[in-house]
Amino acid sequence: MRISEDRYDRDRQRLELALRFLTHEARTQTIRVWTGLSDDRIRKLYRSYLGRAACYVPRHRGKSPHQAAYFTRSLRIQQETAVLASFFALGRLVPAEPSAAAGSALPDIARGHSLCTAFETYTIMIPTAVISFEYAVFLAGCLARGDQLRLGRCCDCAGMIVVERFPIREKRCQHCAGEQRG
Repeated sequence: MRISEDRYDRDRQRLELALRFLTHEARTQTIRVWTGLSDDRIRKLYRSYLGRAACYVPRHRGKSPHQAAYFTRSLRIQQETAVLASFFALGRLVPAEPSAAAGSALPDIARGHSLCTAFETYTIMIPTAVISFEYAVFLAGCLARGDQLRLGRCCDCAGMIVVERFPIREKRCQHCAGEQRG
């Protein structure tokens, strides 16, 4: 049997991505989907590196977020969603043409690192960010599939916004909607 350096490099990348997801408080299910690691390996990784860390990193249980209505709940969340989606677009996480195939191909090691980088940039830009990492992962999947949410343009300024798949009326960004009221 020949030992391949590529195999060990791939395993190292999976573990590094899992650690990044753990520091962002991702659920075990999410980490498993994006890295391919087993639940047991993820728990052991957490115990080894983050269980006794100086700053506590909580572990969330239960189902991952699955309701797209969260992103349209308030004006603040709509604005933060647009910012986060723009970082996803810059990181090429969101395809030009969303599809079910694009959504299922989304979880992989390289895109996982891009997702973490986009989320980290978002939290630096908005220090009091409301959208958690789990919701960011869900948003990336929704935008890649295009089944519930998609990237759109403000009908006044053509700025990027996130809209429902079939909006009832033309959407405006917060800035243009505020000017219209004032």
